[in-house]
Amino acid sequence: MTALTTAQAQGTTASIFGQAPAGATVTVHSTTGVRRHATVDAKGHYLIKPLSLSVYTVMLEKDGKTIETRSNIPLTVGGGAEVDFACPNDQCAAPEGS
Repeated sequence: MTALTTAQAQGTTASIFGQAPAGATVTVHSTTGVRRHATVDAKGHYLIKPLSLSVYTVMLEKDGKTIETRSNIPLTVGGGAEVDFACPNDQCAAPEGS
């Protein structure tokens, strides 16, 4: 009789996601040198993936200038990190018709 062994591989990547003002840019920079960015969509959401497991700094940028920074955001196996930024009048989505 042959024994069957089942193994599950755990991913070695994760993501950073959240809400921010529509049209802004979110840039992530890890302690290992990874640097990625994404433009916030019209609904006020962004997603940056796949990212290697590390500790990240997440920056909200508008017109080429850093507006807000969040530091020491760890990414671990099988997870992601939600990093939300404040939006004017609590409205992250772009106005209709813009």
